[in-house]
Amino acid sequence: MDCGTDERQYGHGGDGDAAEWKKVAELREFVEAQDPSAKGEDDFALRRFLRARDHNINKASVMLLRYLAWKRVTKPHGFISDDEVRGEIAKGRDRHQGFDRLGRPMSYLYGGRHFPVRRDHEDLKRYVVYVFDKICTKLPTGQEKFAAVIDLKGWGYANCDIRGYLAGLDIMQSYYPERLGRVFLIHVPYLFMAAWKIVYPLIDDKTKKKFVFVADRDLDATLRDAIDESQLPEEYGGKLKL
Repeated sequence: MDCGTDERQYGHGGDGDAAEWKKVAELREFVEAQDPSAKGEDDFALRRFLRARDHNINKASVMLLRYLAWKRVTKPHGFISDDEVRGEIAKGRDRHQGFDRLGRPMSYLYGGRHFPVRRDHEDLKRYVVYVFDKICTKLPTGQEKFAAVIDLKGWGYANCDIRGYLAGLDIMQSYYPERLGRVFLIHVPYLFMAAWKIVYPLIDDKTKKKFVFVADRDLDATLRDAIDESQLPEEYGGKLKL
């Protein structure tokens, strides 16, 4: 992948067993024969696609080839610039700062600041890709996943955007496999559960386990258990200034 440090320079080090790396090599040979641009993806990226398809080389190759084709269209220059998503950035729906106790970069998303658009979701999709790439650049050496807090305080019908949620999930699951570590959903209003019931069946089983709903009474303890006080934003009782 083209986000973050090229992990090949550090070698495989013992992260993953020999049988898995052998499958990575087989996947690379198979995919590069069909799309030479796969040479630009490091072994760790290929391993994520392989793991996302339970080490089935055929399924992983289909997924990876689809990603490579998508990448050429979506990021012809290799990245999405700030200028391309300036309007989306101005909406202030997300912040990316600090790390959890496992060394995963943290993202904070504010559902009450998002409003659906009546036109297509191309601007939103482009911004989602921009955000994922931005998060990936914060991954420290040896870390492949990020974590997030989705704060739904103030969320109501006006913020409900099923099409937008599904578009974001599709991008994450299809093109950024095995990047998500955990998501805490906090300040969840009852109304949101109606939207969640629509979205939930379309989330793959592995990803479903990564979503954690946090009751208000457990919020402080849950966040402090996952994030050191120095890395926890002030708005959640920590010392980190966002």
